[in-house]
Parts: sequence; structure tokens; C-alpha cells
Amino acid sequence: MSQKTHNQLLYEIGITLLPGVGDVNAKKLIAYCGGAEAVFREKKNNLLKIEGIGSKLAEIIVNHQVLKRAETEISFIEKNDIQALFFIDKDFPIRLKQAIDGPVMVYFKGNTNLNQSKILAIVGTRKVTEYGRAICDKIIGGFKDEEVLIVSGLAYGVDTQAHKSSLDYGLNTLGVLAHGLDRIYPGINKSLANKMLQQGGLLTDFISETIPDAPNFPKRNRIIAGLADATIVIESAAKGGSLITADIANSYNRDVFAIPGRPDDLYSKGTNFLIRSNRAALVESANDIRYMMGWDSPKRVNAIQKKLFIELKPEEELLIHIIQQEKNPTIDLIALKAQMPMSQVSAVLLNLEFEGLVRCLPGKVFKII
Repeated sequence: MSQKTHNQLLYEIGITLLPGVGDVNAKKLIAYCGGAEAVFREKKNNLLKIEGIGSKLAEIIVNHQVLKRAETEISFIEKNDIQALFFIDKDFPIRLKQAIDGPVMVYFKGNTNLNQSKILAIVGTRKVTEYGRAICDKIIGGFKDEEVLIVSGLAYGVDTQAHKSSLDYGLNTLGVLAHGLDRIYPGINKSLANKMLQQGGLLTDFISETIPDAPNFPKRNRIIAGLADATIVIESAAKGGSLITADIANSYNRDVFAIPGRPDDLYSKGTNFLIRSNRAALVESANDIRYMMGWDSPKRVNAIQKKLFIELKPEEELLIHIIQQEKNPTIDLIALKAQMPMSQVSAVLLNLEFEGLVRCLPGKVFKII
């Protein structure tokens, strides 16, 4: 590593270690000052001009004692062949850049493309049932002939099943950790994690020596949701980390899918709630997901494009135009823009869904597929 690159990485890691700054403020600081190193050289009075940076944070920045720890981290990542990816780097996961609270820095070890064209997150309860294991395996197996990256959290239960099935079907799989890359939690998954390094990898925004404390898991969940095009909840009780991940994915305007279950099943209460409250779309197979995501064959896409230009009725053309122009509007906004009764808009949109031209997302939001 050259001295310039070393110094750049030193300050990039350093800014993530400043107490109380966080990812959102770190990005503001970098944008205002012109780079990570410039943040550490900025005067306190100038730092106070930045929105969200008060006197206390400004004092922490100008009187920092974090670069020594950053040096230690550089030694760790060099020794262990870890990539430290800063949010402005070209290899940084582009989907995470789109999340307002996405991490400034992530640490990655493995051999997969973090910007693969199709990425699915699979989450669920740690107390997965046989039904949950089977449906998880079935869904992942449905993508065995495609280049789909499967992301999960390497936890007990659904996460473990998602990673194992991915490996079995030859798919790359990425484990997002709630701790540093110097350990694996739970320890029983160490062998699984080692296999994933050859067929996917491990990723975290925590430096080494960070232990898996409880507050780290919700923070980890935002990366799982942010990395993926869609999050699939396999099984969940009425409360749990997978529901948090689903909420985060919805806040990022990402697709959320859930597997339905019997009303009296404890670990279907969470998924049924997501579906019932329009926070997730009901899916039962890889084909459902493929259709909902618009991951169809080129032949089908070309047929849809031809249909858009030739066979649409005037009212259908109008709604398609509004959806394209407004970028995933709600049904209320579509009706307002079209100046059509809600009943008519609903009927036209339903027909467009049947024709495979639009898709209804949770919250009655519509998008072109």
C-alpha cells in the first residue's frame, strides 16, 4: 500500500471512529470539507456552520484521538486480506449509497460482486420451523440457474438455512455481521462462514474487536435491507428483527415479500401481519418473486414494450405515462393526476397488472415492470 493510499484510508477509517458523529453527519462533514482528511484539519468555527454539527461534536473532531486506532485497523485488514470500502469508492455497494443512513465504510472479505444485478435478502426467525426451512430452500433453489446474490445475517434459523441452501445450489451468498471480521457469531456457523468466503463473502461496518452486542443487530439490519433489491421474510413471530429489516427496506422504497402461513402459527404471525398491512407482497415461490421484480426473459420484456406502444387503450396510456413520470406514485396521486374517479383508476390498474405491465407495491404504490 502506498503512503498516499495509506493516509487516505487512515482518515476514512478515522472519521467512522469519531464518537457521536455517525454515518449521516460524517457524509455532511466530508461533503462540506472536501474529503475525510480535510475534516480532521478543519477549524472548529467552520465545523459549527455544518447542519447537525454542534459545539460538542465539533470539539470531538478537533480534539480527536482516533487515528492510532485506525492504524491498528489498517494492519488488521492488510493481514487478513479484507477490503475497506469507503462510500465514494467505485466498488462500494451502490444500493447502500442510495440509503440516507447507509454506512460510510464497510469491510468485506470474499469473492462476490457487491453490485451484482440481482440481489435478494432473506430474513426470518432464529427458531425456524421445518416448513420455514423447506420454503426457504425451495425459493433459493428456484434461482439456481441465475446469477442472484443471496444476502442474510448468518444468525441461527432462517439466516443459516438461506446461506446453506445458496451454497448447495451454487449461488453466491453474503453474510452481514453485527460485529468485526475478527470473529464469527454464532460460533457454530464458523465452518459455514469459511465456505461462504469461497462462494460469496462476509461484510460488516464494524471494526475488528467489536463484539455482537444487542444494539448492533438493528444497525446490521439496515445493511441487509440496503444491499438488496428486495427483502423476503420467511417466518417471523409478531415481533422480531426480521420485521425491523422489512420496515427498513420499506423506508428505502425497496420491495418486501413475505411467506404466508396459518393464522394460528406463532412464526407466521409476523409474515401474515406484513401481508395484511400491505407492508409486504405475498409470495410462495421464486417465480412469484421473479415476476414481481420484473426479472423476466428478454422475450417477455420486448413483448411488454411492444404492447406499451401499440395495444394500450387511451386511459391505460395515460396511467402508464403518470407512473413513469412520477416514479412509483401512490394510487391516490395517480387518480389526482389523471383526474379520474378512484373506482375507474383501480379497474384500469388492475387490468394493467393482469397484462403484466405494472406492479402494485406495498402501500398501494405502482411501478412499471
